[in-house]
Amino acid sequence: MHLDGDLRCRSGLNTDRRTLTLRPREDNANRARGKSRDPKEIPVRCTLLDLYTDYLFTEYGELDCDYVFVNLWNGVVGTPMGYWAAMSLVKRLRRRTGIDFHPHQFRHTHATALLRAGVRLEVASELLTHGSVRTTAEIYGHLDVDDLAEELDRVGFRGSR
Repeated sequence: MHLDGDLRCRSGLNTDRRTLTLRPREDNANRARGKSRDPKEIPVRCTLLDLYTDYLFTEYGELDCDYVFVNLWNGVVGTPMGYWAAMSLVKRLRRRTGIDFHPHQFRHTHATALLRAGVRLEVASELLTHGSVRTTAEIYGHLDVDDLAEELDRVGFRGSR
């Protein structure tokens, strides 16, 4: 892992640009596959970059690995974490926190938060790397009647009584 003031590693994080590049690979040691065939650069928050940098320094230590989630205690240290290892971590977190969740729920929550913040549907779709805005709107955008009423009020469409 090369850190030179700027975190530009093979995992695709770039602290100067505040972006993450998702790169499809055919040779993933954990056999994980992304849906996209082309690299996709997306902007990320500074807090994510700060948390990831802290993770690298406190958890990775001297490991030279270009995977984001790696085995640090079990199995071969430094190898990419497989699905079952990741889900085992999730189960431990659920027990500790008492919160029942699945990691994929974070994508749905993020999509809803983007839309509630006023991010245009097509932008939210790009950020989530969906091939179609329909996917974002129909599956990921969990807006409720309060969200709809708030937007109508914001643009002055409902009027006052």
